[in-house]
Amino acid sequence: MQRAFTFAVLLFAIASTSNAAAQAPAVRHNTWTSGTPLPVPVQFTQTGVINGLIYVVGGFNSNGIVGNNQIYNPATNTWSSGAPMPDPTGYGTSAVVKNILYVIGGTSQSANQETGAVWAYDPTTDTWTEKSPMPTARGGTGTAVEKNIIYVIGGNGNDESRLTNVEAYNPAKDKWTEKAPLLIGRSEPSVGLLKASIGGKVVQTIVAADGFTPSGDTGDTDGYDVSTNTWTSLTPDPLTRNEACTGAIGGNLYVAAGSEYGSGSSTENDVYNLATNGWTTLASSPQSVSDPGSAVYKNTLYCFGGGNNTGGGDTVYNYVQIYHP
Repeated sequence: MQRAFTFAVLLFAIASTSNAAAQAPAVRHNTWTSGTPLPVPVQFTQTGVINGLIYVVGGFNSNGIVGNNQIYNPATNTWSSGAPMPDPTGYGTSAVVKNILYVIGGTSQSANQETGAVWAYDPTTDTWTEKSPMPTARGGTGTAVEKNIIYVIGGNGNDESRLTNVEAYNPAKDKWTEKAPLLIGRSEPSVGLLKASIGGKVVQTIVAADGFTPSGDTGDTDGYDVSTNTWTSLTPDPLTRNEACTGAIGGNLYVAAGSEYGSGSSTENDVYNLATNGWTTLASSPQSVSDPGSAVYKNTLYCFGGGNNTGGGDTVYNYVQIYHP
């Protein structure tokens, strides 16, 4: 009787395991999947991850600058909405510090030009608060967060100049500080904070790759050491581009799709590894897009929307492309 009971329990455990596997099949590495499309298609949008939800805020579409606050739940693959931006912005940058989403710079609807405005969104109260503006009005910047300080890198000025400016924002003090400039001026770089063990020592570096310069796209890749406030040249991206979907995961900076100046949008997906100071080409994205929104959640890269960058007026997409390293 005891043996029969044990056998029955074993069969139940096997069946339960099989059912769980059937309900949640493992996703293969170096593959792409699709999520439920954006309710409102956008490009040049701003994003942030807070408590398991991805916020996709503002951006551009056929209606111009929009202020929608679109909230994606990766666990359920569903969308909801939050309070829209008080002054809609696109082409800005964004970062999360202590569960607050900061949307910085970009083109504002009210001014219709590049701005230094900073808006803070608190999802617990579903409210927006204006903060001290960034000293340099600009859009097309890259952003990384290190020890709760937001570093805003490069960008595009109102005179169409490509900037070397690096400015750091301390949300706790609502204060900006100027930092060492980029080695070359560029907008739309791919930026992330990478961590790796090199020579037995854990190294942290803010890496800025690619971007658009006065002479066109670049694959230039540089590293910023926060402790010394210095930039160092690194191995360049083999594909020169800007406006890519990008995200830092551990010691890797993933750079997918984006715009190749004069050639339209790309599907190429490359990764920079800090420990080896080298690049590797990975599985291409399903759709070629430029200027999508980017977010990393649970070591997975999410790419939201984007355009086709044909030069004749972008088609704006509602794609949700998900890369599994």
